[in-house]
Amino acid sequence: MTPFGARIRELREARGVSLADMAAELGISSAYLSALEHGKRGRPSWYLIQRIIAYFNIIWDDAEQLLGLARISHPRVTIDTSGLDPRATELANRLALSIQDLDAEALDELIRVLQSRQARR
Repeated sequence: MTPFGARIRELREARGVSLADMAAELGISSAYLSALEHGKRGRPSWYLIQRIIAYFNIIWDDAEQLLGLARISHPRVTIDTSGLDPRATELANRLALSIQDLDAEALDELIRVLQSRQARR
């Protein structure tokens, strides 16, 4: 599941909306919506995200959060480290090799470090 998919499912379940009903309202198949929720499909289009925001009547910060989650929710990531410090290539490869073995605590720790660095930029 991706961060975007988890948030969509959370919103849908909190409002008591079935997957089929939401998909019909958005004009997409329930299979596609299910695949988005489970991280089996890539990032949704900007247009679909806007329809989801309107569907849930999400405004301001919550809408920005949903857009941000969509940006970081591609389930198959490619990292281009060409031209970067060799340690960047090492980090990308080590992460690719070990990500399936990281527990929730380790994932949270790594995410916090990256968010902290990003916030300083």
